[in-house]
Amino acid sequence: MNVQGARAVVVGMARSGVAAVELLMEQGASVTAVDQSPATNLGVVVKPQEAASFEGADLVVLSPGVPADLDLLEPVRRRGIRVIGDLELAIWFMKGEIIGITGSNGKTTTTAMTGHILQTSGIPVQVGGNIGTPPASMVKSSRAGQWNVLELSSFQLETISSFRAHIAAALNVTPDHLDRHYTFEKYAAAKARLFENQRSDDFAVLNADDPVTRGYAERAAAKTMFFSSTQQVESGAWLDAGEIVLNGQRIMLTAEVPLRGIHNLENTMAAAMMARLAGATHEQIRAAVMSFPGVEHRLEFVRDLDGVAWYNDSKATNVDATLKALAAFPRGLWVILGGKDKNSDYRPLAAAMKEKTRCALLIGAAADKIEDHLHGEVSTVKCGTLTAAVLHAHASARSGDTVLLAPACASFDQFENFEHRGREFKRLVNQLGRK
Repeated sequence: MNVQGARAVVVGMARSGVAAVELLMEQGASVTAVDQSPATNLGVVVKPQEAASFEGADLVVLSPGVPADLDLLEPVRRRGIRVIGDLELAIWFMKGEIIGITGSNGKTTTTAMTGHILQTSGIPVQVGGNIGTPPASMVKSSRAGQWNVLELSSFQLETISSFRAHIAAALNVTPDHLDRHYTFEKYAAAKARLFENQRSDDFAVLNADDPVTRGYAERAAAKTMFFSSTQQVESGAWLDAGEIVLNGQRIMLTAEVPLRGIHNLENTMAAAMMARLAGATHEQIRAAVMSFPGVEHRLEFVRDLDGVAWYNDSKATNVDATLKALAAFPRGLWVILGGKDKNSDYRPLAAAMKEKTRCALLIGAAADKIEDHLHGEVSTVKCGTLTAAVLHAHASARSGDTVLLAPACASFDQFENFEHRGREFKRLVNQLGRK
């Protein structure tokens, strides 16, 4: 795609928006940035988010954090101006094949593990997308013969038009981001867009145990392959007698996977399938999985203090992610919940926490709603802040217990992002002294 001389407007100056500005400038476009806080220092004009800022535009690029249905964009579209997301922009210029991974939960771990397997197998790869490096920043380092492994959110996928992944995976789809997509059906449809441009020589890797992802097979033109933790599948990966089976061959013991929880076995199967399709051998996959260090803020062990284990799962930003985290532990849990509500239903947590949890320590803006949804099934303490929750857990937990940060909420009421929340949790925990 040629954007030389085009007048482009990039909306949203977070990390992905800045990367889009830089890519457009490298490609010869005349770029204007639009942001609600127009103090960004980018070397380009930064205008406020108002109708006049879009006048004269030939192309509008949205950062993932900017809603695609923003009112200001309707007159822009009516004028016939193309409105795309940063992922679509990047794919116009990216070289090499694409592995695209989406899902409500597990996509960061699966993306990182897929990249780790390929890298340790000597297969050229770079990793980015919704994890770490924005797609637009990956263009300069992309090469023919290289795999680009991308974690993809519903926000990125809802604005694609020509984006195509040679290997595409949907890990699971459960309610999330309903404050942005309004209904679960619209959210699931945004995830499904990952498969809409695939061809018959591409591959769709799907969770056979999730009804939504299983349903994506009906509309996929690609060859569909499944993974399952509950049943044998015709083509793909499954669990059998404590082993992971890939394409009919037993590749490793589940006990050899260095991550907690059945959901991480599912993530491992998906990563193994994609790595195999990209050229890794079964032996290389097994060795790489066993050396995988895990991902920060995803069931990350922080420390053991006085016999109490502390775990950081700040990435558990929705109810389903928290349920998966709870399932990875036995009884004796002190669970820190709360943050910015995403129009979530927290009632499913009550049954899961009733038998395992000593107390739910509630923080942030969603604390009252979570307490109401737990409807007395679980003991709760309103701590307000993460600092207060950590101190309460430290004073109350006894040897053999586990303190788990798995908030089931976004972080933006008190923190910059889930990474900031997780780092602050680790800082607080690591400065605790023995009782």
